[in-house]
Amino acid sequence: MTEPNDGLFSTQLGSSGPRVVFLHGLFGQGKNWTTIAKGLSDAARVTLVDLPNHGQSPWTDHFSYPEMAAQVAELLRVQGGDDQWAVIGHSMGGKVAMTLALLKPELVERLCVVDVSPVASREISEFATFIRGMQAINLETLSDRRAADAQLAEYASDPVVRSFLLQNLRRDQSSPGHGWRWQMNLDMLGDHLGEMGGWPELRAEPYRGPVLWLAGARSGYIRREYMTTMRALFPRVQLVKIKGAGHWVHSEQPAVFLATIRRFLGF
Repeated sequence: MTEPNDGLFSTQLGSSGPRVVFLHGLFGQGKNWTTIAKGLSDAARVTLVDLPNHGQSPWTDHFSYPEMAAQVAELLRVQGGDDQWAVIGHSMGGKVAMTLALLKPELVERLCVVDVSPVASREISEFATFIRGMQAINLETLSDRRAADAQLAEYASDPVVRSFLLQNLRRDQSSPGHGWRWQMNLDMLGDHLGEMGGWPELRAEPYRGPVLWLAGARSGYIRREYMTTMRALFPRVQLVKIKGAGHWVHSEQPAVFLATIRRFLGF
């Protein structure tokens, strides 16, 4: 089942059980969580969200974690009324999830933050490189996806990363000749990458619910020196590192990720 909510697009799986929402990272879409969501849908009602400026959700002209969290909160209230949610977010989506828990704690029964910290991210530079690569592709002369992949290889050597980025390349059925377009708001995201890598000043009370902080063992997004800040905002945090995973924990180690999430949710 899929539906927009006054703009934000979402997909639902499962018909009974507690409510769980997944928030994707930069350049992602809700459907990136489909495999994990199917692994939970026997025991939960799962919602996969396209965050603003991504997937089938609308674009904005600026970037704001509090505003994104407010849009997600509105969606959760429309779908669940007064129900509480388990909120799971990766990277950028993890920062949206943390912001949501701090600003709207009544909505969040528990929180899982995947490979990101409530600090300014040092690693954002690799995303700047990806943006330059995507912007370098001439969409007017592009022949096919294979050509786009070849051009992007100069900026992203990993074919898995290129495949992830190129999921955003779409044929524009509304234009003459059905030319290519980027589904996400590429230029705005590129212009505001610094804000995306940062962390907002929220002036909020700590979130008192249970928090799972999931790190890829080969990733640098969660560091020992970030624990003091994380624990100040989320006193009940538990850090778990997943071996053999980098930043994209859920796609690199899906079985271990799913088992860890099910345990955290009590399934």
